[in-house]
Amino acid sequence: MPALAIDHWPLPYEERLASRPSSAIDLVVIHCTELPDMTMAREFGERVHYAGTQTGNSGHYYIDLEGRVFQFVDDTRVANHVCGYNPRSIGIELVNIGRYPHWGDSRFQAFTVPYTAAQIDSLRALLGQLHSKHANLRWIAGHEDLDRRLEPATDDPATMLPRRQDPGPLFPWADVLKGAGLERLMPTAPADSR
Repeated sequence: MPALAIDHWPLPYEERLASRPSSAIDLVVIHCTELPDMTMAREFGERVHYAGTQTGNSGHYYIDLEGRVFQFVDDTRVANHVCGYNPRSIGIELVNIGRYPHWGDSRFQAFTVPYTAAQIDSLRALLGQLHSKHANLRWIAGHEDLDRRLEPATDDPATMLPRRQDPGPLFPWADVLKGAGLERLMPTAPADSR
């Protein structure tokens, strides 16, 4: 299979993210941007959320609706994309509207837009390349599998909602896992808040 074309588009703060060896990477985490397009995903990724390091929240790779793959953060940098698992993982974001713009509203929690076939094809190719590149890569998980914290709904603070629901119920796990050489990681205890 020919190598997947990847557009390198480093975030402005990429070099300020902690470095790590390839051997530290044993997990891929699948995310949904919950934003309508790549432009908004990039804008969010460029925002600085951590004053001490002048860095923000971002996955390593982004896959747009047409299946085009962008790399925002080098694999050997620790991106901030999942609570408690960043030092060991690579984050892959799929552009999908998810619950946008009502993430915290209990009346709008359903994911209604499926991922495109082009996205899933590119994801599978990317997973194959990453598995070949990083000798210790063994696990795959959804953001929702690893961050199971609850938070009050914005429309009713008495209602507690899962903080993360991505990649969500429309993600085709069986298709993605087929031939990936990765096992799904399903922790029994929630991650700590780091």
